[in-house]
Amino acid sequence: MLLDKLINYLKLDKQEFLFQFNSHPNYPSALAFSDTLNFMGVRNDAYELDKEYWDELPEEFIAIVDNSFSLVKKSGSQYSIYSDKAKTLDKNELYKKSTDFVLLFEKDKVEHKAATNYKSLIYAVFAVILIYSLISLSWYEIVFTVLSLAGVYISQEIFNQKFGNTSTVIGSICGETTGNQNVNSCQKIINDDKTSILGLKFSDFSLIYFIGITALGLFLPATSLVIKGFTFASLIAIGYSLYVQGFVEKTFCRVCLLIISVLVTQLLIGLFFFENTVFDIRTALLSIVLWIAVFSIVLYLNNTLHDKESLQKSNAKNLRFKRNYELFRRELLENEKVTFSDNETFFVGSKEAKLHLSIVSNPYCGFCKDAHKIVENLLEKYPDDISVQMRFNYTPDKQNEKFTNLISDFMYTYKNKPAHEFLHLVEYWFENKDENKIRQKTGNVSHNEDLAPLIEMSEENRAAGLNFTPIILINGYQFPDKYDREDLYYFIDELTEDEEINTKMVFDI
Repeated sequence: MLLDKLINYLKLDKQEFLFQFNSHPNYPSALAFSDTLNFMGVRNDAYELDKEYWDELPEEFIAIVDNSFSLVKKSGSQYSIYSDKAKTLDKNELYKKSTDFVLLFEKDKVEHKAATNYKSLIYAVFAVILIYSLISLSWYEIVFTVLSLAGVYISQEIFNQKFGNTSTVIGSICGETTGNQNVNSCQKIINDDKTSILGLKFSDFSLIYFIGITALGLFLPATSLVIKGFTFASLIAIGYSLYVQGFVEKTFCRVCLLIISVLVTQLLIGLFFFENTVFDIRTALLSIVLWIAVFSIVLYLNNTLHDKESLQKSNAKNLRFKRNYELFRRELLENEKVTFSDNETFFVGSKEAKLHLSIVSNPYCGFCKDAHKIVENLLEKYPDDISVQMRFNYTPDKQNEKFTNLISDFMYTYKNKPAHEFLHLVEYWFENKDENKIRQKTGNVSHNEDLAPLIEMSEENRAAGLNFTPIILINGYQFPDKYDREDLYYFIDELTEDEEINTKMVFDI
């Protein structure tokens, strides 16, 4: 199931989306797709809607077209479809090829951690090589270097495709929008390559070759004889590739033919323009060392990425089991429900929320920072569905003056300022751990806050055996020890809809 166009349109991290989608317990269902979008910050609602009502839908929605989740975008009387590839259908074609499933979405304004863009580094290296070539080399040597860089770029795009990274460049070369036959012919030859030398395919050696040739090209004309020898040796690869395409697979791959044309052009440049320099044993030895180094690096990357891909697939299967809500629910309900008499001290969120989280923590606990961040993120994302109470463990006869003053500042802010300022103050504390800065932010100069409610809360915590921190409780049920606290993100939607667990909390107002 290819979702490249849809994922790109929604500006989602493809690897993260596919990992979360594949690891969902209900993969590959519509529920798994909807939950994954929610997790990635694309809030959505799914419906089974008869086609007669589709005219009332917004300009953009997601539907199942040709058995694939697709973004549907109205454009006059036509509909643009984005999934494995972009296409345009009229209303009758769309209705005929799609099910009644529709998903209405709204992209949240959330920040995702950007993945390292290694392509920026590649472009920077290419720019340095080109600048050096323009300054130091002759015109035909510059052309040769440009062809080498083109070969490196195309080869690394093919290399990345082995690990699930779709290349728009390869797709456009192979004729992505002109029909499936061209796309299949490229992938058939590249992906079905049976060559394997230490795990490297024939296409991987294209990357090794062009990197080596590019490096040697920087030392022209001293390396011209060695380069000429390698360009003649490339005739073997050209012949083998044409044989496989013409007689084995019986179809031609455009990207393969493009690489062959680069190799042939370089061969002609070397034949007609490169001078026959005297054979230098040192240059030959350095060239051998270079090829061994490049081969070793590509081999290492190939094995590392292959292992990473295998681990991700295995982890995705394991997570389907771990993220099964029924299993989580069973573990949650195995714990005895804890009832507190004080649900108001340091309470934030809607009193009408059905799902109430309690976090038992200590301001000086090193692990509490991440737990507080989790509940604060959930409170921000689900303001109408979730409420939170921060239950700090505090014993006055065992705490020093700094702790007492800090708790007093928390109490002062909670009583006298809006809830969001209290939340921000707690977050600021865990980021800086500086009592003086907290005092400056609160403006509390008296230290005369009544801490009796907090002391009683701490006694309730101890009576319930909640001594270690941090502890998260969901409507009084302690979060299961077998799960990581971050797993709570995956179960929030089910928890807010669970009638048994999600009993409305009653607060005195």
